[in-house]
This record gives sequence, structure tokens and C-alpha cells, in this order.
Amino acid sequence: MESIRLNIDGRDIDTQKGKTILEASLEGGIYIPHVCHHPDLSPLGACRLCIVEVEGMEGLPTSCTTPALDGMIVKTKSEKIDSMRQLAMELMLAGHPPDCGTCIKYLNCEFQSLKQYLGSGDLRVKRRTKPIPINTGNPLFVHDAYKCIVCGRCVRACHELRGVGVLFYKKKGKETYIGTASDLSLADSGCKFCGACAEVCPTGAIMDKEELTKGKNRRVALVPCRYTCPAEIDVPRYLRFIREKDYAAATAVIREKVPFPKVLGYVCDHPCETVCRRGQVNQSVSIRNLKRYAAEHDGEKVWEKNSKKRPSTDKKVAIIGSGPAGLTAAYYLSNQGHAVTLFESLPLAGGMMRYGIPEYRLPRKVLDSEIRDIEKMGVEIKTNTRIESIDKLLEQGYDAVLVAVGANKGQKLPIPGANQEGVLISVDFLKDVNTGKKVKIGKKVVVLGGGKVAFDCARVARRLGAEQVHMACLECRTEMPAACDEIDQGEEEGITIHPSRTFTRILSDNGNITGVEFLNVESFSFDEDKNLHIEVVESSLHVLEADTVIFAIGQRPDIPDGFGLDTTANHLIELDSYTFSTNREGVFAAGDAVIGTASVIKAIASGRNGAVAVDKFLEGRGNIEEKLAPLSEPEKFLGPGEGFASMGRCEESCLQPEERVRSFCKVVHDMDEEAAACESKRCLQCDLRLKMAPVKFWGNY
Repeated sequence: MESIRLNIDGRDIDTQKGKTILEASLEGGIYIPHVCHHPDLSPLGACRLCIVEVEGMEGLPTSCTTPALDGMIVKTKSEKIDSMRQLAMELMLAGHPPDCGTCIKYLNCEFQSLKQYLGSGDLRVKRRTKPIPINTGNPLFVHDAYKCIVCGRCVRACHELRGVGVLFYKKKGKETYIGTASDLSLADSGCKFCGACAEVCPTGAIMDKEELTKGKNRRVALVPCRYTCPAEIDVPRYLRFIREKDYAAATAVIREKVPFPKVLGYVCDHPCETVCRRGQVNQSVSIRNLKRYAAEHDGEKVWEKNSKKRPSTDKKVAIIGSGPAGLTAAYYLSNQGHAVTLFESLPLAGGMMRYGIPEYRLPRKVLDSEIRDIEKMGVEIKTNTRIESIDKLLEQGYDAVLVAVGANKGQKLPIPGANQEGVLISVDFLKDVNTGKKVKIGKKVVVLGGGKVAFDCARVARRLGAEQVHMACLECRTEMPAACDEIDQGEEEGITIHPSRTFTRILSDNGNITGVEFLNVESFSFDEDKNLHIEVVESSLHVLEADTVIFAIGQRPDIPDGFGLDTTANHLIELDSYTFSTNREGVFAAGDAVIGTASVIKAIASGRNGAVAVDKFLEGRGNIEEKLAPLSEPEKFLGPGEGFASMGRCEESCLQPEERVRSFCKVVHDMDEEAAACESKRCLQCDLRLKMAPVKFWGNY
């Protein structure tokens, strides 16, 4: 591109032919006030704040619309310029709220910064109020016409940048305002809720609803699906690849953060869906099922071709435990060039993914295939090998040890009758079932607990022939820790849920369990020491008949004394919050043994952190990030969105309940290509806002 030189305020500025005076000036560090200009939008010149004097040119041209020419001499300040700018600013301020201090954008407002720069004080023009009420009726955004200065940025962003074209200049009496055709709601007008209008607005006239952003990091607020994910998987990016039917690239995006895309497609608790901004429009995007679809249709394995293992470091790492955290850490540490040996006490690797989650939720062939991928990275897995002493591993020449033993020790409440025959513990019960052991249960089963594990136990009991399965938990129905889909599927399978219950004793007759005694719970809370306090409903004592009781009230790690590790009051391994190291030099920990019983995705994220810590200890950089997907820039132009807001979520298709309880076949059917295409198109592509050029305030020049 041809270079030119012009003189601005006595300084020679080099720029490229085709730039405007404003662009050349700002790039050269000379600030010219402006408000209708935005780096991503075509110039308009409507605000008249960016006027300048150009030698040999009549009048005061707007610098945002005037091309820079070689040899041009420009002045950005003069008495005449200042006077005209003040008048232009006052005309905008006349229809704008006078008190900045009550505005949510106070001290972070482009227009307020501009007002300070120009030193605007008392107005010479009459103030006016606008007869247009604040519009809070749309999802995601608030529109306050009183704050609007009609700079036109939002209109240009909607039409030129995104191609959606639902915002227009409108008139109400003598007042010009921004609105939709016939003043329809954003949804009815065809809005795609991309947020470009709010992103470019300099005054807060269009902005995100406060409850969605207050107290949050900007990226977390605008792209919550990605930044709520414990592993920060780039959700919008892989959904775009799915929409383009590039499933290999979509899987590669997922694998940049996790080595278990298929597993997560089945069992992730999808916190991303809970915060998905599309949910404010109608229903959140079915992110987990799209992940599963992409991973199961990845025939090319682009990620494998693009993965680059670093040269050997001649360092050895021992990892104790082969659950999601241990396997994840092993994958990344092996990729860093370390020799990794993973020790598992049970016959097969997988931890609670294999021995805790029932096969109807996670088919074993899915888990096996992704463990094989980890082994192909060079990870050695030694099963049937229980480690009792870390010292012995260090004596064998391992340079670092990562403890990822999980939380596989179930718990009982110390209530009368808890230790008799017929009272089972969740993790032991599920492990026995998942290893093919013959498990004896009765016809009337009561499961104590309301989380994921409790529902796994209840649903497995139905598949083992229990005719009646009841669940009871402290939490009220809306606060139950299990996911909504698990609760719904459980009830479809005939499980009866009794929320807001506390269990007082297990009843028996001649050594046989006959029932569980309960009280209704009014409320419960934990004190500073995490002691539970329960308020019960008077005269609410009642009994549920049972011949089998399963405790599913939580798990904790089973850490051998020979490890010599400090633990917390909750029996978790104590870590340095900065280095992720234990009290022992060269010994680290990750997963449920550190964070408590959580989820597969949280354990994976913890495994990543553990890998980073170990790599740094071994004198690496701790950089485990990979670029596995093809580089591409998303299309900014979205096009018209008629009917977009009303596009409904593609709901899961499941086996009929009567079929489910007869076997351990997977419950949720595979999504088809048409459903995947439709569902991926529902994404709002919120991340496009983060790719827009930031606006610099005058103090940054």
C-alpha cells in the first residue's frame, strides 16, 4: 500500500493512502474528538466533533470523512474549531441526562470522557426531555432513548457490519430516535441478538441488562458459555464449525482444551448451557449434544495431525489415579515431552468414569477409545497397581508425582440402623454393578441423596429389578444438585422423589430392613465451620417402606497414610493455591481429591492445572496450550434473522422409559445431521463482540 506523509499540528505523520485524516491522526497519537466514528464502521461525520482546518480547503471538514493526502497540512485546534465543537457537543447534551453520576456507565463512558475533554459546562441551548420510555422488555438489552445522541453507530453496526438490518432512524414529533420497524420487539423484528449495537453505543443508550454483567469480567459477561466452562472450551468457535459441517475442526477446537470430547458429549454437566445468553431469548443452545455429535463424526482427526509432541525432557512423572484428572494430566505432561507412568489400583483405567457412571449414560466403547488416544501419546498405564507410598516412587527415579486418586470413599450418616445388612453405599454399589458383579437388592429401594450419584444409584436399581424406588434429600426440588435432565429421566423411569426430607433412622424387623424414618425440612444451613443446621416441620415424622437403602450423600478421598500429605478438615488434599503443590517437594495433586466431588469437566480442568504445575516444577514453561483447529476468522456479516428468535431448542430424543429400565443401553439417542445444523444455527455468536475494535478514550493518546 502506498505511503504518504501529512503534517498534523506541526508533526509529520506517515500513513497509508486511503486513510482518513482522523485515522492518520489517531494512529500518530494525536487525538481528535469524535463520537459518531467507530473503527469497525463506515464514516458518517454527523457529530461534527472531528472537524479540522486543512490548508487550502474551505470551511471545517470532518476529519473522519476527509481522505488524508500527501503533503496535506492539518490543524486540529483553533479558536474557531473549539467554538464549533462546543456547539455540536451542547446540541447533543441538550437531549441527554445531565447527571452522569447515577448512570451505570459512570467513569466508563465514552461520551462522558468526551465531555470532560471538551470541558463542556453550562449549556447555551435549552435542555429537553424525550417522550420515549426506557424499553426493558427485550431479552438481554435495555434501550434508553434519553441517553441516545443519535450518533448512528448502532444503525450502521446492525446494517453494515452484521447485515441484520432491524434498527432505523425514526421520528416521534420533533424527536429523532432509534427503533425497529413499527416499533416491534427485537425478537419480532428479526434481531439476532449479536450485541453489536450495544458494543458500539458510546452512551449506554443500548446496553446489556445490568443483571447479566454486574460484577463480572467483561469476557465472562459477554461469552459466558466459554468462560463458565471450567476448561474454557471455545464454544462459539466449535459451534460455527458444526454449522459449516466441519466436524473434524469442531472436535479439534474442543481438544485444544480437553482430551475427552466424546465422554463430555455424554456426561458433562454443561454449566455452559445454564449461562448461555440464548436462554434469555427462549432456550439455551444444546451445547453438550452438539459436542457429542461433532466428536462422534470426526472422521479426519485433524487434531491428531496438528498435535505436536515436544522432544523428550528425560524427566519421569508418576501419576496416581486414572480418573479424568489423572488421565488429563498424563496426556498434557506426555505432550510436554515427559515420560509419564499412570498407576491405577483397579483392573481398568477410567476411574469413576468407568466405575461410577453407569453404561447407559456413558458407553464403555466411548471411554475406551479416548483412553487409547491418551496411550498413543506415550502414556504408560499400569493397572491393578495400588500405590501406598510416594517415597517408593521417588526412590524409583520419578522426578515428580501427581496424586489424582479421586473421591471414591462413600459415606453414611451416623443414624440408627445405618450399619445393618441391606444398607449400601453409593460408590461401592455402582462399582460392583459396573464391574459385572452380582448385586442383590430388594423390591423397595430408598436412595438417600439428591445429586448425580444418587440418581445413578436409583436408576441402576430400577434396571436391576427394583419395583419401587424412592429418593429423599435435604434440598427442595428446585435446589436439588442433580441436573434437570437426570431428574426428568429418573421420574420418567418411575422413581419417586421426596425433596426437603431429613432421615432420622433406618427401621428393621428381625434383621430385615422395613423402612426409613423421615422428617420434613423447613430449612437448613451451614455455619462458619460447615456444620449442618436443620429446621424441621413439627409433627412431620413419617416412614417410607424399604427393604434396601442406599446412601448417596457424598464421597471423600481415600488417601493412604503412606503418602504423607496434609489434608483439610474435609479430608481433601491441601494445596498451595499458587503452585498447586502439596506439603511435599515435587508432589502435586489434582481432581476430586483436591476440589471435592464435582464433575468430569471440573476434574479435567483440575488435571490441566496439575499438568501446568508439574511441568513448571520440571523446568518447563507450563504452557500446555495447543493449536489443533485450522485458523479462520468468523464471518462478521450475519444476514437477516427473520424467525431467528423463535427457533426452538432441538430436544433430546430418548428411549422409551419402559425400554430403558430393561437394560443398560444408552438412553439418549444420537442427534442427526439436520438437528445438529438447526441447533448450531441458534447460537448468538456472542464472541463476535470481543473481536470488534476497542474504542480508546482521549486519555489513551
